[in-house]
Amino acid sequence: MGPDDLAADKENETTQDSVVESYGLTIREEERLISRLQWVIRHAVRILAVFMTLVILWGIVDVVWVLYKDLIKPPVFLLNISDILELFGAFMAVLIAIEIFINIVMYLRDDVIHVKLVMATALMATARKIIVLDYTNLSFEYIFASAAVMMALSTGYWLISFKRR
Repeated sequence: MGPDDLAADKENETTQDSVVESYGLTIREEERLISRLQWVIRHAVRILAVFMTLVILWGIVDVVWVLYKDLIKPPVFLLNISDILELFGAFMAVLIAIEIFINIVMYLRDDVIHVKLVMATALMATARKIIVLDYTNLSFEYIFASAAVMMALSTGYWLISFKRR
């Protein structure tokens, strides 16, 4: 690195300082501000993780409650198809909450949003919705749109997962 390179770097730093200073902050002040904002965001995400854990526990209680209430009504210990679908819906809601919690934990560990995991969560949530739909009261357009969303998510997940050999 010669004297001309050092002079160019110094001029570039001066230009960057003047650009940043024109907004009212020096580079060091901006770095401190960004560092503090990242600290706030990381703690906010931790708080979300705690709340998501509470949602998961509440969801488990809901699954137990749905199962209990369906098993004690006559005929005792027999479930009809609507009871099973209600139980599936509650169960899958807990699984989706667990997936969201895993997304939060992965973000805290890597400070990156994992697109594949987010797509898997979206697929699971969409599948849950499709599984518990009452098809007798739905229009053709709604069913077709649900299928299109599922296909789009599936294709996106496949494209993200696809590895060239």
